[in-house]
Amino acid sequence: MLSNIFITLALLIASAFLLSRHFTLPKNIWLLFIAQPLVMAASPVIVFIGGILSTSMASDPSLATLPITVMILGVACGAIPAAMLAKNKGRRFAIFTGYSCGLLATLTAMVSALIANFELFVFSGLLFGISTAFIQQLRFAAIESIKKDKDIPTVLSILMLSGIFSAFLGPEIAVVAKDWLVSPHGYAGSFLVLAGLIICAMIIMLNFKNTQIESHQQAEDIRPLSKIIKQPIFIIAILSAAIGFALMSYLMTATPLSMHQMHGHSLNDTKWVIQSHIAAMFIPSLFTAWLVKRIGLKSLMLIGTAIYAIVTVVALSGEQVMHYWWALILLGIGWNFLFLTGTTLLPQSYKPGERHKVQAINDFIIFGLQATASLLAGWVLFKAGWHMVVLTSMPFIAILFAATWFYYIKDRKKTAEIAAQSLINNR
Repeated sequence: MLSNIFITLALLIASAFLLSRHFTLPKNIWLLFIAQPLVMAASPVIVFIGGILSTSMASDPSLATLPITVMILGVACGAIPAAMLAKNKGRRFAIFTGYSCGLLATLTAMVSALIANFELFVFSGLLFGISTAFIQQLRFAAIESIKKDKDIPTVLSILMLSGIFSAFLGPEIAVVAKDWLVSPHGYAGSFLVLAGLIICAMIIMLNFKNTQIESHQQAEDIRPLSKIIKQPIFIIAILSAAIGFALMSYLMTATPLSMHQMHGHSLNDTKWVIQSHIAAMFIPSLFTAWLVKRIGLKSLMLIGTAIYAIVTVVALSGEQVMHYWWALILLGIGWNFLFLTGTTLLPQSYKPGERHKVQAINDFIIFGLQATASLLAGWVLFKAGWHMVVLTSMPFIAILFAATWFYYIKDRKKTAEIAAQSLINNR
């Protein structure tokens, strides 16, 4: 219903107002909080209807996930240019470049739906991906907008919390505006509404101020990337975020096709599962900052990995709506814990002068793996079925458990060294 869209937007603004009264944070954070869901709403739309629309337009059903895969590939390809543009032109310029690309993507997708052109829809997916690469960099803009490192988990939690609104906006827009413009297979109107949201986000972000990070390092103090990526903390951060993101995309991409196309569940049931999943990705942000303070990042990573293991058990238990719903709910929660852990750990691996190149390679790896996972999702699903999709995720969950164990050992060793040094200093 159209009223649901207006209610969601009203709640977004109200949440920003209430949170700003509780947390004393820079204005940039609240601008990002409001604008981010407006542009991020495109991703749930592509995930929800991308495969369904492509099945109607593509000559081969196994290509149904290609637009989603190309979108994620676009994120990987755009990660390095987005970071370098932010470095050379500033975060504000990079933000508007990404938003402009997103606006072009929505209009291209609208035209592809109007003329039922699969190739053009795939191209719009690439543009969506490039835009998303810039949007993903906003979490680093938020980190750079604060002065105290201890506030990083709180800021990331607040920013991720705003994703709840995109979870409801995207699928609602896809369904409500499906026939607002006459098109062979529908959904052209959905992309038109998305274009309007992006324009609103651009207006909001006119008030965004570039962040200034002071660096007292000389050029010779900046380490080569080859040295940075060999650090244990970098490896742990990458594994947590990259595998967490890739597995989430792998299972999420296959879900609408498995539910609606292969097992005959209704479009509304499929929408409900995807909406619930995306909400579950972000709702934990209400308490993850508190969890980090209580149990630490390593325990959060362990819980996230354990939840992923439970997902496989639930997903293999059956193909009813509730099996999909519970599996996708847990998948969203696990992703939140793993992605927050990886993003929070990453700044510990670089110095201020190194941040852009490390952030670039971080996102390139994350979204490169995610693109590969989403491409394989459609192929494995149509060739071997839903259960094989779930089974092939298990080795990567085992890698996450190994990375968590390594993190525990590293943290224990660090704690012992600090205690030993403290004992020496007190003698």
